[in-house]
Amino acid sequence: MMRRMVSLAVRSLLLVAERINVGGQAVLEGVMMRAPRSMAIAVRRPTGEITVKREEVPPLSERYPIVKLPVVRGAVALFTSLIMGLKALNFSANEALAEGEEKEELSSWAMGGTMAVALGFGVLLFFILPLYLTKLLVPVIGSSNIVFNLVDGVIRVAVFLLYIVSISRMDDIQRVFQYHGAEHKTIFAFEAGEELTFANVDKYSRLHPRCGTSFLLIVMLVSIVIFSLIPKLWPFYMKAGARVVLLPVIAGVSYEFLRWSAKNDTAALVKMIIAPGLALQRLTTREPDESQIEVAIRSIEEALSVNGGYKDDRLVV
Repeated sequence: MMRRMVSLAVRSLLLVAERINVGGQAVLEGVMMRAPRSMAIAVRRPTGEITVKREEVPPLSERYPIVKLPVVRGAVALFTSLIMGLKALNFSANEALAEGEEKEELSSWAMGGTMAVALGFGVLLFFILPLYLTKLLVPVIGSSNIVFNLVDGVIRVAVFLLYIVSISRMDDIQRVFQYHGAEHKTIFAFEAGEELTFANVDKYSRLHPRCGTSFLLIVMLVSIVIFSLIPKLWPFYMKAGARVVLLPVIAGVSYEFLRWSAKNDTAALVKMIIAPGLALQRLTTREPDESQIEVAIRSIEEALSVNGGYKDDRLVV
């Protein structure tokens, strides 16, 4: 009976799908979906059962109007997504364990520490390391600030691509990438106003213009422009510190570009601009099977049922 009520609620929401922003994230053996005022995580247990965690997530913009401002909303969305994504991964890791294996929920302190370590690792790998390597190449590339920033940007993108290719070879990550594909297909079907069945969902592309993978690539490219504003004569430690400080600005600008491109993805120029991000998704998504699409459908249905008929497209942060 509960599943039938959820299905009916989702069908009614399909009528206004074009006005509801829905996003998602692949997790271990599952998918997390987020609607404007809710989120749901659906995970396939080793027994074959789908377990679900869902909750209301009121937008921060309701309490803090400043969050609605362009660029600011992107920076807030980035850190909010990191927190929610970590929680979703923690839940999925526990639920994906075989019967008898010990489950352990992370405390708030452990969650914060894990996020800090992950963020710190990302900054070191994708922002500080390229700067250091470029600094070592100065005798070869010369002292031109333009050349320095271009070489730094190329190294940053190369490190990012090497990282993606490396993790994509892991078996567990391959399955996560399949759920990533299931997430994209399901969102496409929802946005098209179709009934969420396997046949309807499976026909859509696994590449989505609003994907986080595309966002990360945009971050890499936007950072080349913004980092070029850092004074050339600053010492290494000041340049490195400035990159950390400017990260929220880069995230905010990248977010605005991603929103704009997603709304105008039928224009020829926009298609050309977003093509590299879509190409990169061929590495981070795989074609899902029916059971994985079933999990993604369950996740979006549960998220929308909690969302309570919220029918506008205000920013989700």
